[in-house]
Amino acid sequence: MPLFDYRAKDADGNNVSGVIEAATETVALDELAERNLTPVFIKERPAKSALQASYRWFNRVKTKDLVIFSRQLAVMVSATVPLVQSLRILVKQTQSDNLKIIVSDLADEVEGGAKLSAALARYPDVFSTFYVNMIRAGETSGRLDETLNYLADEAEKNYDLMSKIRSAMTYPIFVLAGMLIIGFVMMTFVVPKLTTMLKETATELPFSTKVLIAVSSFLQQYWWIVILLVIGLVVAVRMLTRQGPGRLIWHQLQLRLPVFGGILQRIYLVRFTRSLASLMLGGVPLTRGLEVVAEVVGNEVYRDLIIRTIHEVEEGNSVSTLFLESSAMPAMVSQMMVVGEKTGRLEEILNRLGNFYSREVENAVQGLVTLIEPLIMVILGVGVGMMVSAIILPIYQSIGNV
Repeated sequence: MPLFDYRAKDADGNNVSGVIEAATETVALDELAERNLTPVFIKERPAKSALQASYRWFNRVKTKDLVIFSRQLAVMVSATVPLVQSLRILVKQTQSDNLKIIVSDLADEVEGGAKLSAALARYPDVFSTFYVNMIRAGETSGRLDETLNYLADEAEKNYDLMSKIRSAMTYPIFVLAGMLIIGFVMMTFVVPKLTTMLKETATELPFSTKVLIAVSSFLQQYWWIVILLVIGLVVAVRMLTRQGPGRLIWHQLQLRLPVFGGILQRIYLVRFTRSLASLMLGGVPLTRGLEVVAEVVGNEVYRDLIIRTIHEVEEGNSVSTLFLESSAMPAMVSQMMVVGEKTGRLEEILNRLGNFYSREVENAVQGLVTLIEPLIMVILGVGVGMMVSAIILPIYQSIGNV
């Protein structure tokens, strides 16, 4: 989504500057008006080049560093240490060089009269829209320390969940990558030496041996084409699925994948329920909370559903109206949200749903790993067996013909 740099005046006539994320300039102006800001200047930031995006990726701030930053800032704010002084102290304590520079800039901005939320909004690659809105809500309610602690707790939960998923999938990915590399080396360098001897025999070669020789010869001569095709395919998929219809189709396919689709759906539901519950508990209005969650959830199917829900809520309908009709939203989520709205405990219901689906993701990933390990062994055994039989069988035939 485009970013807009702006300068504006608040209700007291003070100068305020920052960055806002919006679909269009008109939407950005409306958002500033909702914050009681009178725009003086607004301009869309130019799109990042591929080189800039790569540089940004290598210099990104780790989730762990962000958790520590939030926790330490919360402790100092709770101890009534002035915000600017707290940020100056954190500049010295922060280990990440990139975050150190950002925190120093934050201290300068706040010392110059800007609110912490406005200063954070200048770094959308580090502080998400969700993070900025929670800080803004904490500033408004006078509970900034509680908000920072809450953000640190939520970030730790997300960090732990993603760490467990990565740890569980490391072994299968490592084994599969090893299989592909070893298979490529065997077919390119080892098999050709063995098949040279087989070609010299006068016996008719089995079909499996002919296929092995053909594949090996192709890889030996055109291995660079295979590598270029793989790289080209990866780049093409990335370009087509980055935005527009291609992104929506790709995200629809993700949800329909066997086994993996269910895990991905649960991950998106965790993001949706936890983020919306956090924003509502922080005092953010429901429609604004849904706008933020639409950008946080990370899937175009759910983003489209949430945006349409915003229009329903603005027209006075229930937040769960479209959820009850959507196949992408489990019936339990929709029905629990209906109960939450009727009882006035929607935030609590969403929080419970987030915890439930978080455990579901952990169990599903662990079950998947348990299933993948023997499956990999079977695939490895079949592959090795076919290769060995394709080489050994003609040798036995030639010995039998002697």
